[in-house]
Amino acid sequence: MAKIGLMGGTFNPIHNAHLALAQAAYEYCGLDQVWFMPSGRSYLKKDMDIPSGEVRADMVRLAIRDIPYFSFCDLEIKRPGNTYTADTLEELNALYPADEFYFLMGADSAFYFSHWYHPERIAALCTLGIVGRPGKEDEELMELLKELKTCFQARIVRIPFREQSVSSSMIREMIKKGNMADGLIPEPVADYIRQNGLYTSKYT
Repeated sequence: MAKIGLMGGTFNPIHNAHLALAQAAYEYCGLDQVWFMPSGRSYLKKDMDIPSGEVRADMVRLAIRDIPYFSFCDLEIKRPGNTYTADTLEELNALYPADEFYFLMGADSAFYFSHWYHPERIAALCTLGIVGRPGKEDEELMELLKELKTCFQARIVRIPFREQSVSSSMIREMIKKGNMADGLIPEPVADYIRQNGLYTSKYT
C-alpha cells in the first residue's frame, strides 16, 4: 500500500510555493509520492481565460521532473466536463484500491470545503491534509476542523508549513508587466512561458 498526496489546482502557472507545500506534506505525512493534477474545466473558474490543459500540464511536468517522488497525473485534464474533486477521488480509489490518498489543501480552501461538490464523498475517500502555519494555532481554523470531523467524519491531518506570499495571479500580473518573476517559479517553467509568450496579453 502506498500513501499518495494529491496536489490539485489550475497551476496557472505552477510556482515554487506549490512545490514547497508538496514537499512539506511529503515529509510530515510520510508520503510515498505526491501527484500533481492540473484541473480540467473548473466550475469555480469557468469565466476565466485559462491556458489549455496541455499547456498547464507541460509546465507541471517541467517543474517536477527532477524530483523522483513527485509525479504528474492527467486524470482531471482528460475528463470531459467540469472537474469535481469527488469524482476524481472515486476514480482514483477504483483504480488504486490498495493505496491511501491524502488530498492536500490550504487553510483558505478548508473554510469553503462544506460548499464543495459532495464534500461528504470527498471526506469518505481520502484524508484531508490541511496546510497551516507552524506555531500559530488559529482558533477559527481549529474550530472549523472540529466541525468538519463532526459533520463529515473527515480524517484530517494539519500540516505545518510556513506560508509564502506568492500566488499564480500575482505571477501572471508580474509577467504581463514584463517581469518574469525570477525566483518565484522554477527556471524551466519560466523558460517555457517565455518561449510560448504566455501571460503577456491574451491570458490574465
